[in-house]
Amino acid sequence: MAELEGLEFGKSDFVLLDEVTMEQFMDNLKLSRFEKGRIYTYIGEVVVSVNPYREMDIYGKDTIDAYRGRELYENPPHLYAVSDAAYKAMKRRAKDTCIVISGESGAGKTEASKHIMQYIAAITNPSQKAEVESVKNVLLKSNCVLEAFGNAKTNRNDNSSRFGKYMDINFNFNGDPTGGHINNYLLEKSRVVQQHEGERNFHSFYQLLRGGSEEMLKSCHLHNDPALYLYTREGSAATVSSAVMSALDAIGFLPEEIRSINQILASILHLGNVSFASDGENIKILGLDSVKHISELTATDPDSVSKSLLFRTVATGGGEVIEKGHTEQDACFGRNAFAKALYERLFGWIVSRINGIIEVKDYNPVLHGKNTVIGVLDIYGFEIFDSNSFEQFCINYCNEKLQQLFIELILQQEQDEYQREGITWQHIDYFNNQIIVGLVEQQHKGIISILDEACLTVGNVTDTVCLESMNTKLAQHPHYTSRKFNPSDKSMDFQKHFRIRHYAGDVTYSVDGFLEKNKDLLFQDFKRLMYNRYHAGHSPLRLSNSFFLFQEPYYVRCIKPNEMKSPVLFDDARCEHQVAYLGLLENVMVRRAGFAYRQLYARFLQRYKMTCEYTWPNHLMSSDREAVEAIITQHGFHDDVAYGHTKLFVRTPRSLFTLEQERAALLPILVLFLQKVWRGALARLRCRRMRAIYTIMGCYKRYKVKAHFWEVERRFANVRTMADYGRSVQWPTPPAALASFHRITNTLHRRWWARQIVKNIPPSDMLEVRAKVAALTSLSGERKDWGVGRAWERDYLSNVRTSKQKDFLFYSQHTVLKNKDGYGQVVFSGFCRKVNRFNKSTDRALLITDQFVYKLEPRKQFKVLKRVPLDLFTGLSVTSGVDQMAVLHTSSHDDVLMCLQPGELCPNQDRVGELVGVLVDHFSRSVCCSALQLQMRGRPKSVTVETKPGQTITDFKKSRNGFVLLLPAN
Repeated sequence: MAELEGLEFGKSDFVLLDEVTMEQFMDNLKLSRFEKGRIYTYIGEVVVSVNPYREMDIYGKDTIDAYRGRELYENPPHLYAVSDAAYKAMKRRAKDTCIVISGESGAGKTEASKHIMQYIAAITNPSQKAEVESVKNVLLKSNCVLEAFGNAKTNRNDNSSRFGKYMDINFNFNGDPTGGHINNYLLEKSRVVQQHEGERNFHSFYQLLRGGSEEMLKSCHLHNDPALYLYTREGSAATVSSAVMSALDAIGFLPEEIRSINQILASILHLGNVSFASDGENIKILGLDSVKHISELTATDPDSVSKSLLFRTVATGGGEVIEKGHTEQDACFGRNAFAKALYERLFGWIVSRINGIIEVKDYNPVLHGKNTVIGVLDIYGFEIFDSNSFEQFCINYCNEKLQQLFIELILQQEQDEYQREGITWQHIDYFNNQIIVGLVEQQHKGIISILDEACLTVGNVTDTVCLESMNTKLAQHPHYTSRKFNPSDKSMDFQKHFRIRHYAGDVTYSVDGFLEKNKDLLFQDFKRLMYNRYHAGHSPLRLSNSFFLFQEPYYVRCIKPNEMKSPVLFDDARCEHQVAYLGLLENVMVRRAGFAYRQLYARFLQRYKMTCEYTWPNHLMSSDREAVEAIITQHGFHDDVAYGHTKLFVRTPRSLFTLEQERAALLPILVLFLQKVWRGALARLRCRRMRAIYTIMGCYKRYKVKAHFWEVERRFANVRTMADYGRSVQWPTPPAALASFHRITNTLHRRWWARQIVKNIPPSDMLEVRAKVAALTSLSGERKDWGVGRAWERDYLSNVRTSKQKDFLFYSQHTVLKNKDGYGQVVFSGFCRKVNRFNKSTDRALLITDQFVYKLEPRKQFKVLKRVPLDLFTGLSVTSGVDQMAVLHTSSHDDVLMCLQPGELCPNQDRVGELVGVLVDHFSRSVCCSALQLQMRGRPKSVTVETKPGQTITDFKKSRNGFVLLLPAN
């Protein structure tokens, strides 16, 4: 739990202070928290955060896991704790929640909002749904884009938010983010055209110039030096990141949209470099290159751009429209107004485009469940500069409204609730800043009303006249003063300054430029010029009150420890001032005197009734209050609670934690009981259904099996008398249960059919049949013509039936060789043409016996040129064409390439198939190799035959454009 932190770290909750004084509060904040690296401290459910100005190793995955699903008070104070509390409240009670982050500029509000978003993204979507991950990715990466276009370096903060951001994150009933919506407020557009000394323009301009590619800069007519442009000269030494363009792409911006964004930014930079000179009555533009660049980038006419810069169209009293030339001052003013309007609308379009990507579309609560929201508000901090203008006035007014919200919901509302519920309560005084809010926004009397009235007044109304009007109408207001009412106060000038006593301190404002910035006049000529390209309207931005509607807001109050951005310096006076105007001390007093938890009796009973035997499953008492009292009495918490008219109030978190622990322990038991009953009912129902299904399936399977047998018997009843012995009979499709039986039966029929065919073949033809079967199996259809339709004589050289002399000579040589070498039979013989390695061919005769392969010379009485034992041959390569090419492979790689010669009477006779068939048949019967492998253009074929033990197969060899028949090797 939070209070288990070591004593050296002070009090983790300011409510636990011994005495509620400013001195003890500051000692705990400085000595025990900031200096020990404990930058987060609680005030009840409010987190007080001190900017450490250094990287802290407290935001990793392990820390996220430690805070996931835990109660607020179980772990040391952290942003993750309040984030998880807001998420749990939203998910458990199906209610919208909000996290309000407040503090002055540089206090760490933007970083706090990032950590909150990262935590919510990390704990959601456990099932890793792609669409949820996409939404989370856009929500996280949108921060980078919004910072680039809405943040800038100020004298107090290198990454100061110059706009207010309120983000809604939408969740479905499972608690997964399904979309979101971003509202932006009060963009400080005056920064586009003018910055204070030492400050910079928005980051986006420097990222364009410093991070843009050469090609992009060239297309926009830009250089990468910010000092060359009027609007970015203050930031010429800035170092910036170019990650924004990749973020835009990752979010889903189209390449054309990113290009248009760059073009608008470039147009604004060129617009700042447009200068004017007067020649007496008229003014002219100095250097028209910038005008040409603007017209090209905005797709407008150069003459129209020049005309809009030099003239304005006005309507006369008689209804006529005339063009009035600008003065040099008006032209510069119009140029700046145009630049501010372009940037403001660009920023608004970027926000709306992001919203279009992440907003929930076509959400039906009936189908998808209730859609709940967590809102995160990150807006300007309170600002007090040496010179405060209209921008600081708007920012500080916004913070006044936030402080009013905090007062109403935390201080006043809590005390009012105690009074309503009849709880004994000692009232605590606090400062209610409604009087300051009224000073600014009261109708007809407030400063805003005075400014608006002055802007609408016809005539020469100046800032000084407006100040005099405020002095007249606000003279009696206790929080307003000026030099007129304090002549001796030389910190203010006559006709220039006024001072408001804000809740955060006195701020002196200079009225110079108040009216101009309030009306922010944009000449109609500029609107007409850009209408055809952007079609954008303009509506004044107002601070949204949507976060006032949340039932359960959570707060992060950020404190800036020093002005030097030092990780070790703690400015006591400055921090004490922030603690005072943030109302933290009053908050501690209210929390200390109050109750940490309150809930309606019915809801409390519904959540914790299982922890008491008298209330589970339903109580029999007269009211819910009595049932709640029974629960409290059984647990012994009666000294730690108070009973209101409609609610129970629990003083310390420990009591609630005990109830939550007991409830969490009982829930699995209850769930298991309900699951057991329901699963039993489902199992019995499923069992009855399965029995019925199996009975039906069994009957149907038996019917299908019998039907198949009947159909097979019917189709094959007369196969013995058929000419083809039933080969043409179509087998019926078997049921799945008879698939194996069908294959076996089919095989038996094929064997019986083959036996009927084979038994009619004469024994004298069986040798040829076996050879043709072997060739058919080996070639597998790869060679279309392989001599199957003719008789295979095998021994074409031993044919003595003719009277040719060469046949007689071969017969004589064959007899000599047979007697000499003792071979048994001739496997194949015939004439061929031998091709050597030099591509020369000669006529030869080939004699293959059961022991040797002979190469003979026909012209020299069949002289033996080469004699190779048959067992040295490892393979035979043939082609898939009609040629008679063949290659005999040996283990010594002394291969023989030859072309078999067809018979003289049949010039188209194919003998390659015969050669393959007789060799395969011979080896399968006599040598009995284990496998004959064949490859045809890389496609493997194989024939498996019986083998002798120990026989091996060589690795196959592939011939070009053909296949290889592998033979056994010793």
